[in-house]
Amino acid sequence: MTTSPYKSAIVIGAGFGGLALAIRLQSAGVQTTIVEARDRPGGRAYVWEKDGHVFDAGPTVITDPDCLQRLWKLSGHDMAQDVELVPVKPFYRLSWPDGTVFDYTNDDVELKAAMDALNPDDWAGYQRFLAYSAGVFNEGYVKLGTKAFESIGDMLKAAPALAKYQAWRSVYSIVSSFVQDEHLRQALSFHTLLVGGNPMTCSSIYALIHKLERDGGVWFAKGGTNQLIAGMVRHFERIGGIIRLGDPVTAITAENDRVTGVRTASGWSATADAVASNGDVVHSYGLIEGSSRGPQQVRALKRKRFSPGLFVLHFGLEGTSDIAHHTILFGPRYGGLVNDIYKTGKLATDPALYLHHPTITDPSMAPPGCSTFYALAPVPNAARADVDWAVEGPKYQEVVLDTLEERLIPDIRSRIRTIFHYTPADFSTDLAAHLGSAFSLEPVLWQSAWFRTHNRDDKLRNLYFVGAGTHPGAGIPGVVGSAEATAGLMLA
Repeated sequence: MTTSPYKSAIVIGAGFGGLALAIRLQSAGVQTTIVEARDRPGGRAYVWEKDGHVFDAGPTVITDPDCLQRLWKLSGHDMAQDVELVPVKPFYRLSWPDGTVFDYTNDDVELKAAMDALNPDDWAGYQRFLAYSAGVFNEGYVKLGTKAFESIGDMLKAAPALAKYQAWRSVYSIVSSFVQDEHLRQALSFHTLLVGGNPMTCSSIYALIHKLERDGGVWFAKGGTNQLIAGMVRHFERIGGIIRLGDPVTAITAENDRVTGVRTASGWSATADAVASNGDVVHSYGLIEGSSRGPQQVRALKRKRFSPGLFVLHFGLEGTSDIAHHTILFGPRYGGLVNDIYKTGKLATDPALYLHHPTITDPSMAPPGCSTFYALAPVPNAARADVDWAVEGPKYQEVVLDTLEERLIPDIRSRIRTIFHYTPADFSTDLAAHLGSAFSLEPVLWQSAWFRTHNRDDKLRNLYFVGAGTHPGAGIPGVVGSAEATAGLMLA
């Protein structure tokens, strides 16, 4: 049982981070209530069911299943009783406008053959990159991924390792020092985009993602990511947790140097020994009532750099195909495109797309004989580009369809049976995401570890944070790791 000073806790938000934290607290004997604004749990991992198709809203690439399995083991249970994970192979199929196709996998025989077809000289360099990735994985993920940075001293202790691996360099720069072929440079650096980072500026520490995938594989939850969320909720309630849906928190109440509880839109209120927020960090600090800490932190956070937005096109098609589960369609530009997204704020007419095709693995996510897809394009956030998505959204839908029609599905328009899109404006409305950002604070070195939102507030010492805006950052392993770091503070 817990040695925590807390007997009760409220967690705001039922995303991956909030659920993982709540499971950890409840497993340790802290009576925990989750309060979720939307009508169903998941946060960014929301789900829609339309015309017989199941559309996952958010993360679809599951890596490091062990970090999830540990949540069940805390109370002597097995994740398999709630969730079925199936391996995805290849991890990704990468495609370029010049016709190059590269299947990205952790099978060395297949991988070497694919690399040799591009540049036989790069296999040796890839081996050196893999050793580098293993090193930063050990330092950045194994040692620090679930550790809260409470002081600048904690950061200084990590500094020698960061210096050893030249953390000030970008992922693309590091990759380019090992391999020469431009396709491979893109293949080994694009992962940062999946956690909101620009491969040209994101710290080389994020090269650890390659080792994470190599060792742990890439997985899919049967029924979709929504079924992993449903399994987490089922387990949380099994061990005594309470979840309240469809009731946005409108205030985090504070008195002196402590928070006392929350109040919601319905008028419901509750007190607790501790409050933790899985919501957007700017929005969460804006909820604080009765302390000057909220406005101070809102001002400070708004000065930071936030990750891009996403334009996501969900569609269901008549017929099936052998399109890979995960396909990355690189555009004709790489550096130029990310520069448009992160700096100049141009809405690109030549987007790179991540195409998710779950029905190749699980046909139950569409009606018989049909397919479910989403196509995701990183786009500038509201600080970079003032886009009226009500006007531009339907136009950008056509840009994405044009790309898919030209590159992969020539008869796409004649086969569409259902279609809708989701924009940065929807992230702002549905998730209170600052600037419509899909991944919270941009993962650059000076916004990492201690420089991100602290897992425990510096002034209101029983107020905690979990999720993409805290250490270690976005992505399922990142936010689940943040839950372990935050729980470590709450249960100490």
